[in-house]
Amino acid sequence: MIYISIIIIMSGYSGLVAYRKHLLNVLLCLEFIMLGIFFFMIMFISVIGSEMYFVLFFLALVTCEGALGLSLLVLIVCFNGNDYFSSMSSLGC
Repeated sequence: MIYISIIIIMSGYSGLVAYRKHLLNVLLCLEFIMLGIFFFMIMFISVIGSEMYFVLFFLALVTCEGALGLSLLVLIVCFNGNDYFSSMSSLGC
């Protein structure tokens, strides 16, 4: 079962490298990586028999990160009109 989480994380990394043209694709790949890490943490903590409080804290942080990413996406689309990385300059944002 640990191998499944490693496959999820690696496919998220490969998607992050391959589809980095749009901000939405990058955010989805980051969430996919976080899902793999969450699955790995559940498997690892259930094997050692520890408490699950850290997993719930990690899930809360991932949720906040996703909400922040979507709010930045809406803000960038509002100002630029699209979510291409090539249309965003470091001076304009």
